[in-house]
Amino acid sequence: MREHHHPHHHRGHGDGPEGFERRGGRERGGRGPRVFAPGDLKLLLLALIADEPCHGYDLIRQIETMFDGVYSPSPGVIYPTLTFLEESEMIQGDAEGGKKRYSATDTGRLFLKEQAIALDGVRMRIEVSKRSLRGHDRPAEIHEAVHNLRHALQMHNGRWSPEEILRVRDLLNNTAKAIVDGPATPSSQEKAE
Repeated sequence: MREHHHPHHHRGHGDGPEGFERRGGRERGGRGPRVFAPGDLKLLLLALIADEPCHGYDLIRQIETMFDGVYSPSPGVIYPTLTFLEESEMIQGDAEGGKKRYSATDTGRLFLKEQAIALDGVRMRIEVSKRSLRGHDRPAEIHEAVHNLRHALQMHNGRWSPEEILRVRDLLNNTAKAIVDGPATPSSQEKAE
């Protein structure tokens, strides 16, 4: 009998209740990197279910399609997350023919509205993950820069004022967007002249 520890206080936007990562399990399959951060999968599954009620295996297929087939989440990652969402009363599962069909509750829909910006971030991270999973390994220089970024964020712990949260969030989001967009094309400058 497992005890359920998941206090429902939220630490900032897009963060799931504490203990979610422990219960959701890490993606340790033989398919390379861990694709989803703990709160990401919860938000993505909730968004997919809110779009259209579906079964667990439908969700696995939908996520596989999102990744153009280069990644498929294992049931061991999906089902604990669905259980968590159900326990949090964000979705409800109706058993039909032995298979549960999940639909979003009003609580779940309200949570999605509140987390709209976080969900955009999840979709952006999927695009980035998709590219890296296709085999574009990071050069050593990029790997080192990412390490420096992580280190800078760790050094920042405990000093997050509301203004500082917004400043750093914008810096990181703008950087991510610039990386995804790629270098500016000269043609747009020529048109301006």
